[in-house]
Amino acid sequence: QGQLVESGGGLVQAGASLRLSCVDSGRRFGRYVMGWFRQTPGKEREFVAGISWSGGTTYYVDSVKGRFTISKDNAKNTIYLQMSSLKPEDTAVYYCAAGFTLNGNTAYVGVANYNYWGQGTQVTVSS
Repeated sequence: QGQLVESGGGLVQAGASLRLSCVDSGRRFGRYVMGWFRQTPGKEREFVAGISWSGGTTYYVDSVKGRFTISKDNAKNTIYLQMSSLKPEDTAVYYCAAGFTLNGNTAYVGVANYNYWGQGTQVTVSS
């Protein structure tokens, strides 16, 4: 089963940096894309960043391009989201997700493409 555990959230001031981590301890066969999403109360879950199984392809929502970087360490079964120049509008619960794929070089941006989800970690950016 998929077991995704996020960590690294917290309360920071605008302009600061945070690094989120997601440990994938699931016992699954096949290839999986990984992604980060975020959600605020009353809004739909929003794609933030995704990375292909190979790690060679990454996608970002426009609002975080140039500020956030997604990466993965296969040896540690961990993905990261390095967030810099944080803004108050980045405040949200951030979720890690894994989605099965047959294509090792594709990353997905849709919620429906992901099969496993973590519990989320709160990121709060004060102005």
